[in-house]
Amino acid sequence: MYNILITGGAGYKGTKLTEVFLQEGHKVTILDNFMFGFNPVLGFVDYHNCTILKRDIRNICEADLKGFDFIFHLAGISGYPACEANPHAAEVVNVNSTKKIVSFLAKEQVLVYASTTSFYGSSGEIKDENSVPEPVSLYGKTKYEAEKICMERENSIALRFATLFGVSRRMRCDLLVNDFVYKAINERSLVLFDSKSIRTYLHLKDAVKAYKMTLTQTDKMINSVFNVGSNDMNFSKLELAKRINKHVDFKIIDSDLPDFDSRNFVINYDKINKLGYNADISIDEGIRELIKLYSFYKPFSLYQALDCL
Repeated sequence: MYNILITGGAGYKGTKLTEVFLQEGHKVTILDNFMFGFNPVLGFVDYHNCTILKRDIRNICEADLKGFDFIFHLAGISGYPACEANPHAAEVVNVNSTKKIVSFLAKEQVLVYASTTSFYGSSGEIKDENSVPEPVSLYGKTKYEAEKICMERENSIALRFATLFGVSRRMRCDLLVNDFVYKAINERSLVLFDSKSIRTYLHLKDAVKAYKMTLTQTDKMINSVFNVGSNDMNFSKLELAKRINKHVDFKIIDSDLPDFDSRNFVINYDKINKLGYNADISIDEGIRELIKLYSFYKPFSLYQALDCL
């Protein structure tokens, strides 16, 4: 069993990752500033193998990182809208704080960085790990800069995740699939901008599955970058909306106006697939899960939290 630190352990991915690692018997420390409150981690308090540390990564110190076998660096300002709402915080949190973390790590510690496919740009072409990044947003730029910082050190792994969907203890309704399903249910209509633009999607549980691989196949993944997703889940926005329409009755409005978030690409996942990784949960399963959630759940405003930064 490993001694694991998860920065951003109270977040959308972090809470699910914490849950799985604790259940497997690993010793887990959650490091988070809890800008969205403490409720997402209350269920972990009674785990004897869980430590919860309230800390903003902007103020992280060397002592916070000592003694861990694996550091899963998930903390950051995530997504196009959040970064555009506070550009300075995006740069400081996503880039400068990552640089600080890397400078504090011992050589033998394994760093697993939560990267993104978002910086592959808007060309509409097929992208793999050797493709030149072309970030079209501040979020993409800061994530790419942080990934480069991480991969300049030995003993690092970067996982470039597809756009995530699914239910979490710390729910995010701004993610595209989660957002589309919410609007379909609550507004009974969905306006699409750049409806033919393609993105690739991944269920939260399948993201955690990739993180687990870094523990079991470290020797095959170390010092490498991996796209994480499924070759079967590259969809245009219109295709995604039509999938949702099979489960929810709503009107699809195809607008001629452009989307400020202009990402458009198809991702190739052969590299991680060769290690035995496969995404298990389909878009349709995720849609049904979200419909169940939104039958009672109302989202917390992202901008309420950003005001605290």
